Amino acid sequence: MTEHVRIGLEVLADNPGLLPADGRLGLLQNQASVDDRMRLACDLLAEVFPGRLQRLFSPQHGFWSEQQANMIESPDTRYEPLNLPVCSLYSRTRRPAMQQLRDLDLLLIDLQDVGTRVYTFVWTMLECLRACAEAGIPVCVLDRPNPLGGLIVEGPPIASGFESFVGNASVPMRHGLTMAELAVLLNRELQVGADVRCIPMEGWQRSHLWPDLGREWVPPSPNMPRWETCFVYPGQVLLEGLSLSEGRGTTRPFEICGAPGIVPEMLLELLNQQASPGLACRPLKFRPTFDKFAGQICGGLAVHVRQPALVRSFHWTLRLLQAVQQLSGNSLRVLDPPYEYEYRRPPLDILYGSAALRQALTGDTEFDAARVQRLAGVDELAWFHRTADILLYD
Repeated sequence: MTEHVRIGLEVLADNPGLLPADGRLGLLQNQASVDDRMRLACDLLAEVFPGRLQRLFSPQHGFWSEQQANMIESPDTRYEPLNLPVCSLYSRTRRPAMQQLRDLDLLLIDLQDVGTRVYTFVWTMLECLRACAEAGIPVCVLDRPNPLGGLIVEGPPIASGFESFVGNASVPMRHGLTMAELAVLLNRELQVGADVRCIPMEGWQRSHLWPDLGREWVPPSPNMPRWETCFVYPGQVLLEGLSLSEGRGTTRPFEICGAPGIVPEMLLELLNQQASPGLACRPLKFRPTFDKFAGQICGGLAVHVRQPALVRSFHWTLRLLQAVQQLSGNSLRVLDPPYEYEYRRPPLDILYGSAALRQALTGDTEFDAARVQRLAGVDELAWFHRTADILLYD
């Protein structure tokens, strides 16, 4: 059933009085920041608030979401239709500079998140909160749906000392919050001191998944091309820290995985020893055009999202790693830094949120089903208790 949901951008456009009557505006957005008529947020807001939009900001991957991942930076540029500067927040800095904020009275944030801790848009937002707190400028988040809904939590939160730009606070991998809810939570728990305001959605409920909304999916980054990708991403993103291709360099990133030397049919047979709720898998060979194993034939799997409400990709990916390790005779390798501006810790540690998964894969103790269960564990009740008073939706 298609639900009628109005995102924060649309609510604001129809109710401009929700903002102060005057004042200069900045806007953090990218190409996925569109309304239901596919109008970019900056174009719509320039029309609703004529002459007030002064500066645009872009997150990782750039204003047009054209840049690849992992420290591939975006330059400052201009949005020619409005003749506005676009300041990159994924370049020499990941925080707005004071000179970029000094002529603003309010910073708007309108970004489509994917519901997974390691996706950097949340942490760009946090850096904006910190900069605006220092500059004395309010921040207003125009809220958008969490495509994974707001009821399911997956993966343990980050352990102290493992914070990074793919997780700068103790948040589960699949957190079940919207960007506005995260802004309020992070501002409070990290004692940022920003003046955080929100334009909530209308009609969104925590039970809503992206396919319930009847909205087009616009890729917020090059390797998030489909809404289905979001559902496998909480687990499959762990492959970025290992010698397994997560499907970058193919048309189905994160929905394809493998490596040279893997026999697809044998891998699938091992995985099929347990159920994969919501998912259908098939054996596959593929040749990435870039990134890991570029130009080499890889054996692996294609993962299809059949019933998104049942998918628990974090646990599934841990089972995948267990099967690959069993097939490969412990040849699965943990990659070295740097990764997302972390130069000391292995990428797998900051992705998972502690050294536990790396130790399970490289240690002498058997990586068995019981260990998979422990590694996937998260205290859902504790998380729900932490977030109960910042939730904007039922």
